Amino acid sequence: MRALVITRFSGPAALAVQDVPEPAPKPGQTLVRVSAGGLNFADLMASKGGYPGTPPPPLIAGREFSGVEESTGRRVMGYAQWAAFAEKTAAYSNLLWPVPDHWTDEQAAAFPVNFFTAYLLYWQAGMTASEAERPVEGRAPSPVRAERSSAPRVLIQAAAGGVGTAAVQIGRLLGVEMYGTSSSDEKLARVTELGLDHGINYKRNDYQEAVMNFTRGEGVDAVFEMLGGEHTAKSLRCLRDFGRVIQYGTATGRQPQLDVRALYAKSASVQGLWLTYLSQKREIMEPAWQQLSAWISERKLAPQIGQVFPLARAAQAYQLLEDGKNYGKVVLKITM
Repeated sequence: MRALVITRFSGPAALAVQDVPEPAPKPGQTLVRVSAGGLNFADLMASKGGYPGTPPPPLIAGREFSGVEESTGRRVMGYAQWAAFAEKTAAYSNLLWPVPDHWTDEQAAAFPVNFFTAYLLYWQAGMTASEAERPVEGRAPSPVRAERSSAPRVLIQAAAGGVGTAAVQIGRLLGVEMYGTSSSDEKLARVTELGLDHGINYKRNDYQEAVMNFTRGEGVDAVFEMLGGEHTAKSLRCLRDFGRVIQYGTATGRQPQLDVRALYAKSASVQGLWLTYLSQKREIMEPAWQQLSAWISERKLAPQIGQVFPLARAAQAYQLLEDGKNYGKVVLKITM
């Protein structure tokens, strides 16, 4: 079968479509004939050897896919750690979900990582109202819901990306006041149509100053932060009292920096979110899926797809992501 292989850790140029053996399912796994794959920033990091736990090359790339489960014939979308960008993949049954009838294969491939991550960001910020909000050992209750009667405020970094566009759609349903950053007015206009309240072009405006101006000096309750470096410290300074920066990525490639004085001054916190870890916890994933699937059935969620590339042009798709020129999700068409 054909698969996209990371031949060495040197980025998009080292990707190659090769013939590889079909996968042998382990206990708890099932075979899926893959139609499309969703490209994530984690895939770009993995191609450079910068994603935690990446096996040594050569390895099959990809962690998100849609296709047909061979044993049942049902259309599914799924999440894996590796080997999703192939004509067949072995997937764990608990990380497969049915594809809505009104969605294309490309839309289904764009769902799992973006929408579970976005929903769990709100859950971790204490802003969801479903049973997923119930207490979990080691997770402190949020003072935001307890102390504020007005709509909570969130700053979404990279609001025009895959997770960003998902977070805007979910935030609108949760009644959150949303501020979002992007590199272009065109992208911000598209995200505004999804429900973003305040767009900030970070190339023309300092987003910390913009947030403080929008909120009359108060700040936001949470920042969904995936840039790393100095942006973690800057995001802290965008918070109001008891606010949370939730770090779920480091797109700049730099370790997050902290402003400890801002932590002290606002009784703020910095938390991490890693879908790889949370995806193994049924008590978190199942309630999240219950809420997401309810919204899907009501046609209130729609994955935003920027471009679709054939598997043979995967290197160009990865490069588009690295250059930050994508809107929403970049999808690979595995089988034509």
